Amino acid sequence: MSELTLDPAAQDLLFREARTANTFTDEPVTEEQVQAIYDLVKYGPTAFNQSPLRVVLVRSAEARERLGALMDEGNRAKTLAAPLVAILAADNEFHDELPALLPHFPQAKDLFFAERPVREESALLNAALQAAYVILGVRAAGLAAGPMTGFDFPGVQKEFLDDDHTPLMVVNIGRPGPDAWYPRSPRLAYDEVVTTV
Repeated sequence: MSELTLDPAAQDLLFREARTANTFTDEPVTEEQVQAIYDLVKYGPTAFNQSPLRVVLVRSAEARERLGALMDEGNRAKTLAAPLVAILAADNEFHDELPALLPHFPQAKDLFFAERPVREESALLNAALQAAYVILGVRAAGLAAGPMTGFDFPGVQKEFLDDDHTPLMVVNIGRPGPDAWYPRSPRLAYDEVVTTV
């Protein structure tokens, strides 16, 4: 008997068989699919229920060209060709929503997050956590994700965000195309990662 409750096919979809996609078909990714992904992953846990992740969907050809010019050479062609590209960023002013998101403890906004450096650190950690949920959500939708950090971070911030938003990654999204996957890279074994004290 498996120690995991999740159906083995779902385990494969989300983890074992899933890979970073490098090519995609030209099948569009709809607004409804993106909404369904968000409506699933928004329930992932974060500290103080903060929700610092912000997503910019890059759909227009003009915006895609601007983004492509900011991608590292190895990421440029696949970003220009993907059906949908999302810029995932951390909102450093996330604390403004905390009274609504944490109604039983609204004073957390000022008690813990009054200082900008504290907010930036917390936003980075928790938005990165939410970005991981997004990647799993894309997989749960039967799509493939190609997350990348090889790009001009200040350039993306200037072109697509503002000083209150820090880019985390760019994610290509769609149905995997021909030769989408590199061979699976090794992973560390349980005993190499887990200790008991």
